[in-house]
Amino acid sequence: MFKAIVISKSGDAQQCAVRDAETTELPEGDVTLKVDYSTVNYKDGLAITGKAPVVRKFPMVPGIDGAGTVTASSHAEIKTGDQVILNGWGVGESHWGCLAQQARLKGDWLIKRPAQFSARQAMAIGTAGYTAMLCVLALEQHGVTPGDGEVLVTGAAGGVGSVAIALLAKLGYRVVASTGRQNEAEYLKSLGAAEIIDRATLAAPGKPLAKERWAGAVDTVGSHTLANICASMRYRGAVAACGLAGGMDFPSSVAPFILRGVTLAGIDSVMAPRALRVEAWNRLARDLDPARLDAITHEIALAEAIPAAAEILAGKIRGRLVVNVNA
Repeated sequence: MFKAIVISKSGDAQQCAVRDAETTELPEGDVTLKVDYSTVNYKDGLAITGKAPVVRKFPMVPGIDGAGTVTASSHAEIKTGDQVILNGWGVGESHWGCLAQQARLKGDWLIKRPAQFSARQAMAIGTAGYTAMLCVLALEQHGVTPGDGEVLVTGAAGGVGSVAIALLAKLGYRVVASTGRQNEAEYLKSLGAAEIIDRATLAAPGKPLAKERWAGAVDTVGSHTLANICASMRYRGAVAACGLAGGMDFPSSVAPFILRGVTLAGIDSVMAPRALRVEAWNRLARDLDPARLDAITHEIALAEAIPAAAEILAGKIRGRLVVNVNA
């Protein structure tokens, strides 16, 4: 028996509660994991609240992130006792996830936890921080350097935004943070943001081209915000788009791409190949100051993850929520 958050459905009504689960209920997989910590991400918020059809089958244990110890394995590269991390792969959507004390997973989905991070720190990073690193890698791949100019980060007080600011600032970029929570200005500056702007300046419909400003950008918002970012990119700048908190639409034009050579790089963290995941986590181990994690992390117990889901969708959570599944 183990504790798990379980989402069930009766007719059109969805229920979510912590309950005792049997190990016989665990799905197929070649690795069994004793979960130490998980997280609540935006996607977990959607799954737990039912605000979007994230869950593909019921009953479902949410939790797209997990860190823990392997207790059984028939996978060639994963051994009993290994400390591992899970991010994405449809877990918490179509395969039971890690907001539970145990999980059974495919070994191909797992990577070894870098020694620089504890299990708690790995989940303070989680999919949000790993996605932020994928964004930084994309900007670097497209030639954006600190000397090229300012880099914008939207949704700055959220999980992706917080880690992106810390990473970019440490790498020497001048980071401008966009947020709707001006009361978080000091927090964002403590992470390394040089300037704070109101998200409202980017949220309204804009022109196909605007004055050039940004050498690079990490966008978690989408919709008009992303369109306005593209319109104000500097020549041959790059935007890493990884979220849709403001909407899935993209009301833009081809002007920034064919007149300024702007690159719009889509960032997928869910199905990213294993080699890229390992690269991202190795760079996080090198470029993310573990001390920064304390400033962006709030720890909660397993049952608290359920009410936290609505809070994260409402944009009321600063940084990262780490779930101690054994508390």
